[in-house]
Formats: sequence, C-alpha cells, structure tokens
Amino acid sequence: MIKARAIIEIAGFPKEHIEETMVKVVENLKKDFSVKDFKVYEAVALKDKMEGFWSTFCEIEIDFEKMDKLIGFCFEFLPSSIEILEPKEFNLKDNEFSNLFNDLLSKLHDYDMVVKNLVAQNQIMKKKVEKPNA
Repeated sequence: MIKARAIIEIAGFPKEHIEETMVKVVENLKKDFSVKDFKVYEAVALKDKMEGFWSTFCEIEIDFEKMDKLIGFCFEFLPSSIEILEPKEFNLKDNEFSNLFNDLLSKLHDYDMVVKNLVAQNQIMKKKVEKPNA
C-alpha cells in the first residue's frame, strides 16, 4: 500500500465555476481511488497574474494499492505536488520499474504529438489569416 498526499489546483473563471469543478474533481477521486482525507480551499482572485481569474486547490490523502495506480492518478489528475507518506522505501522489480518508465514515456509522446499538431494547425491558420484569398 502506498499512502500519498497530493495538491490539485484549478484556475479559471468565474469563481463559482472553479469551485464547482473542484467539488466534481473530489467526487471523481472518491469514486476511483481510496481517498482517506481531503480539504478544499476557497478560491482566491489572481490579482497580480491574471485579472478576473480565480484559483482554488485541494489537499488530498489517498491510498494506492500499487505504484501503477499512483502513476495513473498523476497522469489523470495532474497534481501540482505529491508527497509519498508511506512506505519510506520502495523495492521494485526491474520489470515494474521499466513499466513505470514506459508508461511515462508513452504519455509524454502523446502530449508531444498533441503539441505538434496544435503548432501545425496554428501555422496553417496564420497563413490563412495573412493570405485570406490563397
């Protein structure tokens, strides 16, 4: 069993929307994972960074059966921070460690492809805007 504490953040607008979304995130976490404790913090305005935007976060403690479940949680919910509380040491077999890295690499390749596609689409749209009759 792996016990971890994570911080999940949401930013956006309006304030009510991000607060409702955080409640939904916690509800989804409770369905899919063994949530032991959580605290949702009230949204605050991001005055210096982005006028009109709000930010909230949740501290959540979750138990995971295996390392791959923890990794899956990280990929799905993209916590801004994670702290492993227990166990203090891990003993992983070589194939388990390899699988973790291969899952990580697969997800990174997926993200890389999305970014490359967005860059290409952006370039095409810029060309159309610059030469609308072409």
